[in-house]
Amino acid sequence: MTITPTVRTFTDRHIGVTDTDHAAAMLDRLGFSSLDELVDAAVPASIRREDALQLAEGLSEEQILARLRGFADRNTVHTQMIGQGFYDTLTPPVIRRNVLESPAWYTAYTPYQPEISQGRLEALLNFQTMVADLTGLQIANASMLDESSATAEAVLLMRRANKKAPATAKTVLDANLFPQTIAVVLGRAEALDIEVEIADLTQGLPDGDITGIVLQQPGNDGAVVDHSEVIQAAKGRGAMVTVVADLLALTLITPPGEQGADVAVGNTQRFGVPLFFGGPHAAYLAIREGLERSLPGRLVGVSKDSAGDPAYRLALQTREQHIRRERATSNICTAQALLAITASMYAVYHGADGLKGIAERTHAHARTLAAALEAAGIPLASRSFFDTLFATVPGRADEVIARAATAGINLRRVDADTVGISTDEATTEAHIDAVAEAFGVSVTSRAMPGDYGFDPALTRTSDYLTHPIFHSIRSETQMMRYLRRLADRDLALDRTMIPLGSCTMKLNSAAEMESISWPELAGIHPYVPAEQSAGWRELIAELEAWLVEITGYAGVSVQPNSGAQGEYAGLHAIRGYHLANGDAGRDVCLIPASAHGTNAASAVLAGMRVVVVKNTEAGLIDLADLTEKIEANRDSLAAIMLTYPSTYGVYDADVRDVCEMVHAAGGQVYIDGANMNALVGLAQPGRFGGDVSHLNLHKTFAIPHGGGGPGVGPIGVAEHLLPFLPGDPAATAVADSPGGSPVVATLFGSAGVLPISYAYIALMGGAGLTRATKVALLNANYIAARLGDVFPVLFTGNHGLVAHECILDLRELTAKSGVTAEDVAKRLIDFGFHAPTLAFPVPGTLMVEPTESEDLGEIERFIEAMRTIRAEIDQVIAGDFTLEASPLRNAPHTAEVVTANEWDRAYSREQAAYPVQALRADKYFPPVGRVDNAHGDRNLVCSCPAPEAFEGTAS
Repeated sequence: MTITPTVRTFTDRHIGVTDTDHAAAMLDRLGFSSLDELVDAAVPASIRREDALQLAEGLSEEQILARLRGFADRNTVHTQMIGQGFYDTLTPPVIRRNVLESPAWYTAYTPYQPEISQGRLEALLNFQTMVADLTGLQIANASMLDESSATAEAVLLMRRANKKAPATAKTVLDANLFPQTIAVVLGRAEALDIEVEIADLTQGLPDGDITGIVLQQPGNDGAVVDHSEVIQAAKGRGAMVTVVADLLALTLITPPGEQGADVAVGNTQRFGVPLFFGGPHAAYLAIREGLERSLPGRLVGVSKDSAGDPAYRLALQTREQHIRRERATSNICTAQALLAITASMYAVYHGADGLKGIAERTHAHARTLAAALEAAGIPLASRSFFDTLFATVPGRADEVIARAATAGINLRRVDADTVGISTDEATTEAHIDAVAEAFGVSVTSRAMPGDYGFDPALTRTSDYLTHPIFHSIRSETQMMRYLRRLADRDLALDRTMIPLGSCTMKLNSAAEMESISWPELAGIHPYVPAEQSAGWRELIAELEAWLVEITGYAGVSVQPNSGAQGEYAGLHAIRGYHLANGDAGRDVCLIPASAHGTNAASAVLAGMRVVVVKNTEAGLIDLADLTEKIEANRDSLAAIMLTYPSTYGVYDADVRDVCEMVHAAGGQVYIDGANMNALVGLAQPGRFGGDVSHLNLHKTFAIPHGGGGPGVGPIGVAEHLLPFLPGDPAATAVADSPGGSPVVATLFGSAGVLPISYAYIALMGGAGLTRATKVALLNANYIAARLGDVFPVLFTGNHGLVAHECILDLRELTAKSGVTAEDVAKRLIDFGFHAPTLAFPVPGTLMVEPTESEDLGEIERFIEAMRTIRAEIDQVIAGDFTLEASPLRNAPHTAEVVTANEWDRAYSREQAAYPVQALRADKYFPPVGRVDNAHGDRNLVCSCPAPEAFEGTAS
């Protein structure tokens, strides 16, 4: 007897339900004989593509790693001394291995469920404390997307918060900001009709009403300047002040808060985060007290749990843009949590003394080079500096840069006469000698750490990083255990299914992740000469071509570094198109009531007015109301934003009709691609009516969520919108360049994580991607069918089917029992599950998305948990115990609670901790009980609490 071996492909390992018998049983439960029959019934024929995905056959893990190695080898790795906001750094291996490369950290979701996110929240609180201490301000958020866009957010914050300045007052940018920052701010300001003036603020403030000014420390040319005088002058004129500040420099230099600044922004990349060809990197935003309600992004605060013990949670505006929609003050929906955690752990590992030592060595190298250049008569832009020098070599800049490159070092070309040099943590004496030689000079003496090359009056005297967490962990053993302890306090995808609707949490395979930390990819500066990043550019171009094939659009830009940034960039392209056609009056954006909340916020930031279109009771767009809104705004209609499949989890069969109606009125169609997981291989938004879509690579295309970021939100556009894709921020600030306004600081955004999506598509191939979509539909419909009798499914489409997610309606049960969707979410923690999406898009509901990566066993485990919870709800209805005394209202149950000597609850310890038998073999206990959200907002604490706050609590 000959046994034919079964060769399992990557697709088989990515997709959970590959067992033929399991798939057949699931299909039989739904009444279909095949997967194709299910898809034909669920997906409207009017949008289906007629051909298969034109992508190559899927590769093996070995093949994709070899291909990625080929890209890496085509890059040129030099010592990076370009600076301009991006610096070489040394990532401690214990942090790289146990955070950046650990699925316990990178597969976690945003900490909206705080009880199962205490580890990440503690790490992010460390980040906030680090930033607040170093900037000398009272409150910092839990990270921003990048330095340039963070500066733009600060400009908007000053306009919101400054009640003294008239609405017409201008914002003034110091001319010594990084050029990419100026470019991004100008683009944001233009869309909102905000006047911005660029001025040399060392010469004083310009005339006129000013709402705020933006300074930089150190400046673009490296100058370290005493800003106190111009800050006080601005305050005297009723203006607010933002300082873009380098955190490493602030270990030595008087921080912005001590000079009177209201806001500080910047980047934490040089705190152990690789260059990544431009990102992802965690930016920061810190504020003085009183501006908390205007702060964009996420803010971690300290509250208490049901036992009165300290517990962390997101404070104030956890999903502010979803709640306030077009009245939101920011469209930010994600952050850079994984990179913020890395930077915070770098500070924990090195402590205040270690960071100061790194800064002093960095500064000493710059002083050594400055002395050599000045001794040879080469002028410097400033004699007061931290790490960056601008050297004037008339007509010789290219020659000097070429000589340095021959020695394996990249310098910055400012112009034909000026060379920029930035030192950093990785700089050595040999590097300084080589750079000096490139200038034709020699080093004759070495500056010593501790002597500073800037005004002594600017030397920092205040303490920072005084909390014990920043000086209690020094050995690698301690660090390894601290990281493990925090990871164990969380629930991530490496432990359990995360069934979040609208936020696809699929497998992020090890093979996809492996290459991102290779030095040949991670060590490339975003502003290197194009020939040095040839491998990167080939990879990105091929990925963009694949996304074009998948979406049906004419071109793609990967620059937006989050889904909301993609929304903004897409709408900005539409706005640019209308302006180019002379239609400046087209500024109305139609948005269905079912849309993602960020849609409305992004439209407002792109300078549009939002008009909401009703949905029918069946969850579809109300065509009568749409017709009315189009007619009422026909001459001013800019666009409609559709999420497809809709946020209600159904395929609208009339989506082509909607697109045609908008086009007939002169508008453009934006199709939000957040739910592309239900379309890949089956339909192309660019072919059924879309003019632009953003994609969430951190959802559909396997980039992990990282506990709340990184994300990538590239946009695909039709032919007529190609000229309006985001331009190169490094070029736009100094000269005309093709493309629209840049949205972040680098041409390719968060390039460092693009190999993940590249690998995912290459490993799956066209057939594998299409099958993934089909199985995602199978899994969602199976859950809907198995739970529909106990938790009604709110919306369905063709033949009573859903798309890749379903909404479970608890509102009638809540009316009968008082048990809320939040109670169910918290009780699921006791079963070892992250909750589905809570109360969005419909209050009182749970939205479930199992993805294609979950196997039938895990799906059945979730179903068992939900049916067990329904039985507990029935116990409340029957009067077995009151709601307040029920396991639902008292969930989640900590180990401390269920092992306490006293137990006086109306249900047993067994029901509390082991409601189903399987938990006896594998049990997760949350570290805290239910967190009191209201207490945390009433008593806002957003930095590390003193250790005595935890005395007597479980660790």
